[in-house]
Amino acid sequence: MKAEVIVAVDAMGGDRAPQVVLDGIELALDRDPHLSIILTGFAESIEAFAALHSTRVQARATTEIIGFNEHPAHAVRRKKDSSVVVGCQLVKDGQAGGFFSAGSTGACMAAALLYMGRIKGIHRPALATILPSPVAPVILADIGANADVKPEYLLQFAQMAGIYAQYILEVEKPRIGLLNIGEEETKGSELAIQAFGLMKERLPDFCGNVEGTEILNGRFDVVITDGFTGNVALKAIEGTAALLFDQLKQVLTATTMRKLAASVIKPGLKDLKKNLSAEEVGGAPLLGLKGSCIIGHGSSNAKAISNGIAVTARCIREDLPGIIEGAIE
Repeated sequence: MKAEVIVAVDAMGGDRAPQVVLDGIELALDRDPHLSIILTGFAESIEAFAALHSTRVQARATTEIIGFNEHPAHAVRRKKDSSVVVGCQLVKDGQAGGFFSAGSTGACMAAALLYMGRIKGIHRPALATILPSPVAPVILADIGANADVKPEYLLQFAQMAGIYAQYILEVEKPRIGLLNIGEEETKGSELAIQAFGLMKERLPDFCGNVEGTEILNGRFDVVITDGFTGNVALKAIEGTAALLFDQLKQVLTATTMRKLAASVIKPGLKDLKKNLSAEEVGGAPLLGLKGSCIIGHGSSNAKAISNGIAVTARCIREDLPGIIEGAIE
């Protein structure tokens, strides 16, 4: 039986907030009868919804919002009554077990770090994501929290992402790799060479370097890199997938004969698109904090919001921060 959990959700986060967030919460509540929500945002956006779900949704009205174009750290310190800051404060105070937002990634990271705090011994939190793949899900970390890193940071990213793969993806022994320009141990920058040595020495499940062509082929369950490289790799993968599906659609609808052929393979294409869809992922966890913080994509639809809330609830139930803390100690 699932444990009862409370997730704080930012109603103002996302390109189509608040309605898409409310729709996503509806789906999440239907899927998980042991889930409760504390909704943060403008009173006029959340109070009526909370009243309709009074046994499972609480409204925590806020008066400020942090936009995508604002400087994250400055905005978090200045706008203490924003939906993001209040959501993280609820986790700090123990009123919620975790926080989900599809708002500004930078603001969410800054607020989570300031209010939840880092686990003792963690040098830097890492933002991880599950890359949808037709072969098997792959965790990529870091994807933007740390542009400049040290070898020991990458080692910790690998430890934390490996735990996430084990407890959330249920991979018994995650195969961990380091993103590099070649498979050889001596390839890459000085950072990569030193990180390779640390991982080889300290990670039992380290399987070596990962080239860019191997990220999605199923050889590795976890791929580790710095936040700058990881963000570029993630967006390159997302952009390529979107372009290919767009081009494929144009090719298959160009003539009547092609449309007929497309009707035959349409079910298979739908399955492939689902396997590659970011909607199924829901959000990216910020690993290394004392609380659970999951950050969704700004363009998230209701299904993605629902899945992001579900991931947050799973992290709370598994006590992912506690497991990471024990492993680091």
